[in-house]
Amino acid sequence: MATGNTLTHLDDQGNATMVDVGHKPVTERVAIAKGEIHMLPETLDIILAGNIKKGDVFTIAQLAGVLAAKRTADLIPLCHPLPLNVIDVKLAAAPADAGWFGLEITALVRTSGKTGVEMEALTAVSVAALTVYDMAKAVEKTMSITNLRLVEKRGGQSGDVINE
Repeated sequence: MATGNTLTHLDDQGNATMVDVGHKPVTERVAIAKGEIHMLPETLDIILAGNIKKGDVFTIAQLAGVLAAKRTADLIPLCHPLPLNVIDVKLAAAPADAGWFGLEITALVRTSGKTGVEMEALTAVSVAALTVYDMAKAVEKTMSITNLRLVEKRGGQSGDVINE
């Protein structure tokens, strides 16, 4: 559901444009995103046992997520390059009562800046999930990356948002 009346990345003629944030104050901005990668129980067991031939899935996916957050402005054309104070990417096995097997991925990103870090958090989760897929695809090609979402955002003119 949209919360504003206009699309901020369009000018008066409807052309794509980068938002001018020059007038905004520097404030602390935080975003938390989550996503899931669903897989067969056997694949999850192999990952948790550390038996993926390409290496430590958790560490490599975590690092990939951190690197992705740092490169978001290179990937998403209208994102501002931002100095990031913290990027924290975590992977964990889905809880036993989740109804599915796989990994939950969470990214927290923080900056002191003029614009938010939602895209950086979402990009970190996305690339971490893609890295898990890449590392485990020799074991299973039916894994599914799903439920990518912004969980929380704090700071900025639009205020705080908590989605779950």
